Amino acid sequence: MWNPQKQQYLKVSIKDSFGIYNHCFREAEIESDDDDDYDDDCKKSSTDEGTAGREAMATEEMSNLVNYIQPVKFESFEISKKRNRSFEMSSFVETKGLEQLTKSPVEFVEYNKRQLSRIYPKGTRVDSSNYMPQVFWNAGCQLVALNFQTVDLSMQINMGMYEYNGKSGYRLKPEFMRRPDKHFDPFTESIVDGIVANTLSVKIISGQFLSDKKVGTYVEVDMFGLPVDTRRKALKTKTSQGNAVNPVWEEEPIVFKKVVLPSLACLRIAVYEEGGKFIGHRILPVSAIRPGYHYICLRNERNQPLMLPAVFVYIEVKDYVPDTYADVIEALSNPIRYVNLMEQRAKQLAALTLEDEEEVKKEVDQGDAPSEANNEPRPTPAENGLSHSTSLTTKPATQVVHSQPTPGSVKAPAKTEDLIQSVLTEVEAQTIEELKQQKSFVKLQKKHYKEMKDLVKKHHKKTTDLIKEHTAKYNEIQNDYLRRRAVLEKNTKRESKKRCETGSPDHSSTIEQELAALDSEMTQKLIELKEKQQQQLLNLRQEQYYSEKYQKREHIKLLIQKLTDVAEECQSSQLKKLKETCEKEKKELKKKMDKKRQEKITEAKSKDKNQVDEEKTEMIRSYIQEVVQYIKRLEDAQSKRQEKLVEKHKEIRQQILDEKPKVKSFEYSFLKITCFCSCNFLL
Repeated sequence: MWNPQKQQYLKVSIKDSFGIYNHCFREAEIESDDDDDYDDDCKKSSTDEGTAGREAMATEEMSNLVNYIQPVKFESFEISKKRNRSFEMSSFVETKGLEQLTKSPVEFVEYNKRQLSRIYPKGTRVDSSNYMPQVFWNAGCQLVALNFQTVDLSMQINMGMYEYNGKSGYRLKPEFMRRPDKHFDPFTESIVDGIVANTLSVKIISGQFLSDKKVGTYVEVDMFGLPVDTRRKALKTKTSQGNAVNPVWEEEPIVFKKVVLPSLACLRIAVYEEGGKFIGHRILPVSAIRPGYHYICLRNERNQPLMLPAVFVYIEVKDYVPDTYADVIEALSNPIRYVNLMEQRAKQLAALTLEDEEEVKKEVDQGDAPSEANNEPRPTPAENGLSHSTSLTTKPATQVVHSQPTPGSVKAPAKTEDLIQSVLTEVEAQTIEELKQQKSFVKLQKKHYKEMKDLVKKHHKKTTDLIKEHTAKYNEIQNDYLRRRAVLEKNTKRESKKRCETGSPDHSSTIEQELAALDSEMTQKLIELKEKQQQQLLNLRQEQYYSEKYQKREHIKLLIQKLTDVAEECQSSQLKKLKETCEKEKKELKKKMDKKRQEKITEAKSKDKNQVDEEKTEMIRSYIQEVVQYIKRLEDAQSKRQEKLVEKHKEIRQQILDEKPKVKSFEYSFLKITCFCSCNFLL
């Protein structure tokens, strides 16, 4: 009972299907006289009825005092914000929820921070199928109701999500979806402020005891989360040949480069027989995944553990790093290797610098000696009989010596570039037309062509049937008219014959009027029938036209998405091959330089032995320097080539993405015209 002299507070913890929502409210003061009378009545009744009576009264007290939520009809997010009543809850049918989520995603998230929302399946789901709950979890909806009698993919994701947190059925929403100072858009494609995106790599290695039958098996990997994170059938392994006990796949890992919101994303690993029969699966929240080798035990459709089936995988979980900072992160992750590499490069550069200085000093010394020897026997006398100092002639001699290797130094870069260009291969990015020739894209085009052809054929059949129906109706009215006219003419002849026999007056004008009225009625009916049939045919053709237009729009969207996937796949494959090409080019360059060195050594062998040893030592030293310089220049050229290729890849992807706004504008105009025509049909 409440103390009438004090204000009491009741903290109600409402556990919903995707969050724990805390609400505090204050009970108003109660008059002391009424409260005392109520206490006396309660004591009397509890005494009369005993323990059962007290329990009943306690239940009544709780039901009277504790009101968790009050259901109200949803009007708008603005009105709900003005009311600011956290104990009010609104229910949305899935279609209405999707509409609100599409129009006002940020407002929907803010609404769910303040109060509860319940989503339930639409009534037209007569097969008890389910919608995808992840869509509404992304918006922070707490009560996402599903049809539990149908264990489809949506229900499996729901059960996999609530398997965690001790299987209590409650999951706490991410912090930024609860804090009022944070704003979140479920359709964001960029990194959320304060949330560290992840990079997830999954490699399917093998399976154990997947089935007791001698069948082939394969594995599919899906990612569910925000729209930007969701990837259906991101990986599908090859089918193992008749080995379900211990199949081995060892394929390239699937890499989810950027998972924007790991706390809302989940990974699904499913195993199927070669015929598509479901064996088992496992749903893992990305935030709970740990890197390393793992045996993942599978679950059945109802998320019940299977005894033996398991999948052996290798998982890497990292923080997402943009490509521009990859080198920095690599240096931070392995600083010892990075420091050793820097020291090695510094030593190589220092060795090159010192050797160049020594060569310059030797050349200067060699240039000074002959200049002095040549100038001593021929001193230039001055007018007073004194000879000039030899130091005046040394400086020009030194300049001459330095100017001698200039032609060689000018030609060296040209030879270097020629050698590098002879090794370097041109790599052209695949154009959009070449991407469209890929097998998967052509296959999708053929599928769309067949679907459109079947749709047009179906529409043509409907039109033909309607025309046949119209023709039959027209013939029916025409035959009825001819029958009535024949009867009228027959009656007219009979009456005229009788009048001739009896000599009664002629009523031909009346008969003509009846025939004219019949013709007029027939003409009016035919006009009305024609207009009605034309309108029916027009409505049918309009419906068929917009149906075909909608089908084309969907096909265009699928083709753009497919072309994007094909471009990413081909470009990643091309970059991977480019790395292999770079290694081959380095080997080819070293091979050519080694061949030149061997030719020089062979030429030097014909000379004096001591001179050969000196030249051989000099060749080895210069060879090392040249190799380092050539390799460095080759790497620079390769990096420039890769940058150009990456830029070209970006341009091609941008060209593909530029088609999406056109599709959206087409979709908007299509919906506008469809709504207008629908209104006209209703009118």
